Amino acid sequence: MKVPFGYLDRQFADIDAYLGDVRAVVESGDFTLGGAVDEFERRFAAQCQMPHAIGVGSGTDALILSLRALGIGPGDEVITAPNTFIATVGAIAMSGARPVFVDSDEGYTIDVSKVEAAVTPRTKAIMPVHYSGNAADVEALLPIAQKQGLKIIEDGCQAFGAARNGKPIGSWGDTVCFSLHPLKNLNVWGDAGMVVTRSPEIDRTIRLLRNHGLVSRDEVECFGGNSRLDSLQAAIGNRLIAQAPFITERRIANARRLDAGLADLAGRVRVPKRSPQVKHVYHLYMIRVDKRDELLAFLLQNGVSAKVHYPIPVHLQRAAAHLGYKPGDFPVAEEDARTLITLPAHQHLTDEELDYTLAKVHEFYQKH
Repeated sequence: MKVPFGYLDRQFADIDAYLGDVRAVVESGDFTLGGAVDEFERRFAAQCQMPHAIGVGSGTDALILSLRALGIGPGDEVITAPNTFIATVGAIAMSGARPVFVDSDEGYTIDVSKVEAAVTPRTKAIMPVHYSGNAADVEALLPIAQKQGLKIIEDGCQAFGAARNGKPIGSWGDTVCFSLHPLKNLNVWGDAGMVVTRSPEIDRTIRLLRNHGLVSRDEVECFGGNSRLDSLQAAIGNRLIAQAPFITERRIANARRLDAGLADLAGRVRVPKRSPQVKHVYHLYMIRVDKRDELLAFLLQNGVSAKVHYPIPVHLQRAAAHLGYKPGDFPVAEEDARTLITLPAHQHLTDEELDYTLAKVHEFYQKH
């Protein structure tokens, strides 16, 4: 049996329906910030229970434009976690600010108890990452941010649909940023992103920055760039966003099936404690395991497309050498880089495929 990590062939089996939507955009000639984008932004904002959503070119652009809209740049510091995809930290660096790291917690998200100690006079923002689809405790970050006069930019690129205490991510921060990359829970056919905010001022600023600062065809209010959400991608998003409840519910159900099936391997396989306060949407189903690299090789040999995200934490990457961090600075993130494995858990897997995955994990530990 093959258990795929990717699922686009299954997701787009009814491709003719999507091609019909693309054809409608092509026939309209409405290619740039047109009706499809407007509709997708409205529907996206409604899903997040927020008033404003701004379509941009990628999740990375969403982070960069949020930083710019909040006036963060050279000489400033932004606190984030080192166990994230490089785009989080790259966006901070691209804004001209300096990334400052804080270790992660049991649930792979930023350890709120360590944040305040990392604040300096140059700190201007905190960028918590809702890593793997788990909602970071931004609610607990809010009083720290208010006390220190800091902005909160939530990196929700892996967490569309996640919530904490019944409130969607983005409910506490100044902005929340999403990626719509083809392998995200809500995806399109290429790069795309979204910024969600409750602030009309931030909404207006990011709309200017994504489109050259233009207030009309001939008038430029500020210098911006080109990070417009493509109308063709918005057409795909408009069809897929209707599936968002199914996608989220199925991923949660699959994760629970895996959690239950791994319970008897406690000690060899360590499933993080699942908080009842959190709606975890499982963009990545990640667990800590013994003999991680050997297990990975065994699963791949047996048709289970497991993966490792990410074996080198950002603070130990060559790109971060100038920041001066060293091995041992963030022990939780570093241990996770050595022990975390990602099992397929997407919405298109069958129960048989999930059970086969569990059987192969058990088989490995019976042999080792």
